[in-house]
Amino acid sequence: MAKSRMIGAKAHVARLRKLAGEQMVRGVGKALFAAGEAIQVEAQISITTGSVSGKKHVPSAPGQPPNQDTGVLAGNIEVVQAAPLVVEVSSNAPYAAALEFGTSKVAARPYMGPARDAKRDEVVQLVRQAVANAVRKSKSRD
Repeated sequence: MAKSRMIGAKAHVARLRKLAGEQMVRGVGKALFAAGEAIQVEAQISITTGSVSGKKHVPSAPGQPPNQDTGVLAGNIEVVQAAPLVVEVSSNAPYAAALEFGTSKVAARPYMGPARDAKRDEVVQLVRQAVANAVRKSKSRD
């Protein structure tokens, strides 16, 4: 049986190391953070669009995003990079979860889930672009 030799094996292994390395994680992590910010903005817009504060404030209908009154909910939506490839978007307002999911006394007025859903395609595109950039850079000889 004749021995076969793989041509370009060292270059291929080096490229795979680049793809699995810090540069890939950093690029995809940045894309995920940008995606989280897009979701944050979408949620804030859904809360603030058309809302009136003070005496003329009208609560939103069940199933619709909450209408801003004091600004606490929208102002407390934040994006946190919990791990290199984990981004969390949440509101730290005391009543954030009750509005998003509802309670036994109040129907849900979701704002975060719909924002995530509205930005899904954009998020996928940002991550795909980050991966494509990493693949392209892995082909370079740097």
